[in-house]
Amino acid sequence: MPGLERDTPIPTEITLDKKRRMLVLGYGDLSHELSFELLRVYSPSAEVRGHGPGQEVLQVGKKNVDINELEPVGMYAIRPTFSDGHNSGIYSWDYLYKLCADKQGVWNEYLARMEKAGASRG
Repeated sequence: MPGLERDTPIPTEITLDKKRRMLVLGYGDLSHELSFELLRVYSPSAEVRGHGPGQEVLQVGKKNVDINELEPVGMYAIRPTFSDGHNSGIYSWDYLYKLCADKQGVWNEYLARMEKAGASRG
């Protein structure tokens, strides 16, 4: 199926916890949480990632971003609509699982990029 590696787990449950600003992905007995901010700043869209290495655009001021809507994309992904209007990122099961697996690493990378740029999450 497009957007899926053979061994990528597919979430059995997807919940928006708007109070805590978390996307909760259930994988059977396991669950993972990804903050709305992390999802927004690591959007797989060209607007954020650019069209090649070195073209990434640092996303600032996303600390309080919400997800207003979440829609399925086929049987392989979801597309959130964020409160800042961004809705062009299609998050495949592969990509979501990779974010879950290395959540702390990508978060630390983001914070380091913010610090280097002298930018604010707020």
